[in-house]
Amino acid sequence: MMKARMSGGPLSDEERLNWLILSRSENVGPVTFKSLIKRFQTASAALRALPDLTRKGGLNRAPRIWSREAAERAMANAERIGARFLCSMEPDYPLLLREADTAPPLICIKGDETLLARKFSRQLAREIGGEGHVIVSGLARGIDTAAHDAALDTGTIAVVAGGLDVVYPPENAGLHAAIGERGLVVSEQVPGTEPKADLFPRRNRIISGLSRALIVVEAALRSGSLITARFAAEQGRDVFAVPGSPLDPRCEGTNRLIRDGATLLMSSRDVLETMGSGGPRQISVFEPDPPPPSLRQPDAADMRHLLELLSPNPIDIDDLARESGFDAATISALLLELSLAGRITRHADGSVSLA
Repeated sequence: MMKARMSGGPLSDEERLNWLILSRSENVGPVTFKSLIKRFQTASAALRALPDLTRKGGLNRAPRIWSREAAERAMANAERIGARFLCSMEPDYPLLLREADTAPPLICIKGDETLLARKFSRQLAREIGGEGHVIVSGLARGIDTAAHDAALDTGTIAVVAGGLDVVYPPENAGLHAAIGERGLVVSEQVPGTEPKADLFPRRNRIISGLSRALIVVEAALRSGSLITARFAAEQGRDVFAVPGSPLDPRCEGTNRLIRDGATLLMSSRDVLETMGSGGPRQISVFEPDPPPPSLRQPDAADMRHLLELLSPNPIDIDDLARESGFDAATISALLLELSLAGRITRHADGSVSLA
């Protein structure tokens, strides 16, 4: 297995606990989390800095920080079900997922974690799995269930929306258990989390992030599969779609994907030939950067100037830097404070707007 260049090995238990606390604290999404770690090097240092950062960002109360007791309970619950938390800085974290801008800071995993070394998403499970690739899917009813079941002997990874100990849909309890023993089950959530509607799109970005290719077999126009396809395209993955009758509503989504540039899929050979034999690129986009030697700390006047340039309409960060006259480090520091205070929204294309 090729591993990305890392700043160190596995985190200590204490630092991993702090990662969990920080990642689930108020206004700390994946992008903000990454900025905090790059700036402060450790989660414990970032947690100490949160009150001051949110105050500078304009939050007139103490930030809501996830309790240590809740984090310890989540760690214990994971251990109880034979799972563990893996941080995106650690060597065993999936290389391809780490590359995604919105990669979760931690995932909770249970099963054969060596499968993380060969993450290629395939829906034509028997043929493609037989060529040595791993099938990644969401353990949903229908196609997901068939793909996982077909790939149990060759390698399959199920990414679930809730905690690892919450089986959904209930009829997949046996398959869930089998994948936990013979494959790998992955979740961004702590054990005990119920799979609510808003967690499924978040789950989908992990499916595409783990994969070198995404295959959409059928999808209505409002299907969650199209959300996954969008994530895959944003992450630079190959997207394949199976065509269907224009009169069948189950095929509207896949036909639309093909029209918009996805590769038309007729057989497993289309996937295998497109991907070739190369593995995931060796890359680390989440290594903490050393702090700049002479970073000028932004002041209240800088914050006022930046806020004058922000509006509910998204603006590209490069344009914001150009209009403000601030350097990249100053812009980054100010946006971090505003993000933690809940005053800005970060968009998928990298732009920002007032919340």
